[in-house]
Amino acid sequence: MDEKTVLVNIEEWVEAELLNEKSGHDWYHIKRVRDIAGEILKYEEADSFIVIAAALLHDIPDDKVTSNVNTALERIRKLLESNEVDNKAINTIINIITTMSFKGGTGKKLSYIEAQIVQDADRLDALGAIGIARTFQYGGTKGQAMYDPEIPVRDSMSFEEYRHGESTSINHFYEKLLLLKDKMNTPAAVKIAEEREAFMKQFLETFFKEWKGEL
Repeated sequence: MDEKTVLVNIEEWVEAELLNEKSGHDWYHIKRVRDIAGEILKYEEADSFIVIAAALLHDIPDDKVTSNVNTALERIRKLLESNEVDNKAINTIINIITTMSFKGGTGKKLSYIEAQIVQDADRLDALGAIGIARTFQYGGTKGQAMYDPEIPVRDSMSFEEYRHGESTSINHFYEKLLLLKDKMNTPAAVKIAEEREAFMKQFLETFFKEWKGEL
């Protein structure tokens, strides 16, 4: 089966899987990550099939989306096998999607370009105007406050604390989002991240001004 057909099959499967996802990790997020990864591929030498396939599948086994990560990974493997993807490519795709997450800031730097591109694309969608919107959408699904000055920003945390500890949507900017620019892997991603981070900082400046009732 040719790679283009396989990617169309993966895309249709993922879109159906995430059709009703409401935490900001829906099909449109996946589509944006795929498109951003495609843009970064213009500047990097990498296996485009691996990059696009991993970008499409990256949130299927995420614990924010599924209650059983291992089952989700097995379903991905079966999907790829049924599309005649070779075992080496399958293992690479699964390795990318299981190692690219922010995970409370504990993740190690990825060693190969395909993984770096997908990680950059995913992180770029957490920045800028879309990143702001997704932050509040996710916070709402978790029952978090928009902002509470009595809840401090967490400087370091375990994965469990990152996922389940007390925080707010505004705190999330400081606990993750404003750390992402310096964690980008590719020059193209760094440039985009700089622009999107500047937008977010302007938003935060305006937010706190309005929070304090300043006109």
